[in-house]
Amino acid sequence: MAHIEVAEDIVSDTFLAATEIWSTKGLPDNPRAWLYTVAKNKTKNYLKRDALFQQKLSPEIQYDTADTEEFELDLSVKNIGDSQLAMIFTVCNPQISTESQVALALNLLCGFGIQEIADAYLTNKEVVYKRLNRAKEKLKELNISIGQPSLTEIHLRMDNVLTTLYLLFSEGYYSMAQNTTLRRDFCTEAMRLVYMLTDHDHTNLPKVNALLSLMCFHASRFDARSDQNGEAILYQDQDESLWNMELIDRGKYYLGLSATGGQLSKYHLEAGIAYWHTHKEDTPEKWDQILQLYNNLLILEYSPIVALNRTFALAKANGKRAAIAEAEKLKLTDNHFYYSLLGNLYTDIDNTVALQHYQQALTMAVSNAEKLTISRHIQQLGGVPGNEYGI
Repeated sequence: MAHIEVAEDIVSDTFLAATEIWSTKGLPDNPRAWLYTVAKNKTKNYLKRDALFQQKLSPEIQYDTADTEEFELDLSVKNIGDSQLAMIFTVCNPQISTESQVALALNLLCGFGIQEIADAYLTNKEVVYKRLNRAKEKLKELNISIGQPSLTEIHLRMDNVLTTLYLLFSEGYYSMAQNTTLRRDFCTEAMRLVYMLTDHDHTNLPKVNALLSLMCFHASRFDARSDQNGEAILYQDQDESLWNMELIDRGKYYLGLSATGGQLSKYHLEAGIAYWHTHKEDTPEKWDQILQLYNNLLILEYSPIVALNRTFALAKANGKRAAIAEAEKLKLTDNHFYYSLLGNLYTDIDNTVALQHYQQALTMAVSNAEKLTISRHIQQLGGVPGNEYGI
């Protein structure tokens, strides 16, 4: 961990070289192998230069540079996977704050930029930047090495590892930092890393299977979530024939595997909610089940966003007026989802108020896809969205 900045620089230089060379000479036969080879060579050159530099600084000390002349990397799929798991458990060290652990893992292992981490945490870039710097300095100070975690470390760090992967999937499932509502690359990477956890005896835990189940259920509806223009398609308007039944079956399989032991995690409850959303028909049983799962989720781990999502289920189960009363208590006035939900709930009850909420949501929306969706609701209510949104 003491050399993490050097490693980041080598990775950045490698990708820059790929951009320059591939754009003129074309894609190599094995791009992954090309990247690893170039990164390895850059690492060897750095180690040689560093050894010579240190020898010039301290000529009385004899440096043995034999180890820097030749070394091989095991680039097998298994070793790469094991190394990634070792790295994520190393970063999730209990001697740094939970927020810093997750931020650092998202940054180093998952490719999150500062703004994307800030969006995932509902905070600003300056806070995230400070967290990352403090975490790196602490790990250097502790002289942390990267290695396979012990059983004790797995037990102590698993929750933060799962939080990291959950946030990675969530950012992909609803991206706030890009001009899109869906980043499949983030979701796919999160699912791959969680699957790797299920493939190791000591990390194949019920809550890990529950998280993978949740991801499978959500991923099953990817193709139905947006149209050709990138506009989000609301759940009730989705084409069920576009849902991936194979992923739904996998979600059921992992949900079944999660039903062991005596611990109930938030991932179990969220997977249950996602499972019921794979049943398109609006039945009282469905929304009663979803509402009860949300109630238990809020008891287990309160979140204002979860409370906001619960109000939609409440509207389906008990009517819009009951949901409005609950939603307005939340006062999430810095969140455009809050105003979008209120716009939805007030529609056909008080369309003037609904229009005001949608207009407020439009001013706060981040991506063009969000703005298109909100603008369509404004038009349906007889309003006129601003020309700056291209509507």
